[in-house]
Amino acid sequence: MKEFFIGLIVGAVLTAATGWYFVTARHSPAVRHVQDSAATTFRQTADTIEAKLTAWHLTGADIEEELTKTGKVVRRQMREFGATVADATADARISAQIKTKLALNKELSVKSIAVSTTDGRVTLSGNVANSKLIGKAVALALETDGVREVASTLKVK
Repeated sequence: MKEFFIGLIVGAVLTAATGWYFVTARHSPAVRHVQDSAATTFRQTADTIEAKLTAWHLTGADIEEELTKTGKVVRRQMREFGATVADATADARISAQIKTKLALNKELSVKSIAVSTTDGRVTLSGNVANSKLIGKAVALALETDGVREVASTLKVK
């Protein structure tokens, strides 16, 4: 019975706070400024990602064309490789970072994309919903420190 009343009180407080926000706070200049700032940041991030996908030829049309020609997607980093030899721990770290990025992305599923890394060369395999998502997965991998090359054998299902 005690839990019921605590839940009732918490529910009443949350309902009151929500009502207050919709009646008063959302019209506040400070709240509008935060909302506008967040929206601007989101648009800038989306534009940056789209620009990278275009520059790396990872748009849906580019991916479909490459898959038709070769059956896989391969992109290389353009930075100097240097004389550093990747070891097993670096490869494991790279794979873990890419898997984390995939897990944080709402459109991609870490469960349906396998990641393997050898000497800084990443291979993505598995299934995605459309060819645009292949480009996003390759871009996420390319943006990871230590990645020298990304090869994708992802299939659209």
